[in-house]
Amino acid sequence: MKTFIFEHPTEESVTIVNAAIEGKYKFRLALDTAATHTTIDSNVLYFSGYELKDSKGELEIETANGIIVVERYNIEQLECLGISKTNFEVQVYDFLAHGITSDYDGVVGLNFLKDNKFCVDLVKREITIDS
Repeated sequence: MKTFIFEHPTEESVTIVNAAIEGKYKFRLALDTAATHTTIDSNVLYFSGYELKDSKGELEIETANGIIVVERYNIEQLECLGISKTNFEVQVYDFLAHGITSDYDGVVGLNFLKDNKFCVDLVKREITIDS
């Protein structure tokens, strides 16, 4: 079992966790237990060395703010909360182009966590993961 301490939630009441693409490019994701899929900002993908033209196609998804169109990409390796996924599909959205600025670069969704037992303890500010 692995335990991760997280900061106090941000002003937006979001729990932030660290992530990395291929162990090189580090960024921050919001833990969103209501999100079915992991979504990252297109700038993270671009600065990680991926070509934005290599999309697997578009997908309409429903968010708390309405329906948006995202691109789908396979990430060679995504790490977060001590979990590493290879050839992992993420949804990519251009946050800045749509006026979204925040302390994080996307959300880690349930598709990333699905093979693990996890517990978010808001009192202790820790996340435990049991693979």
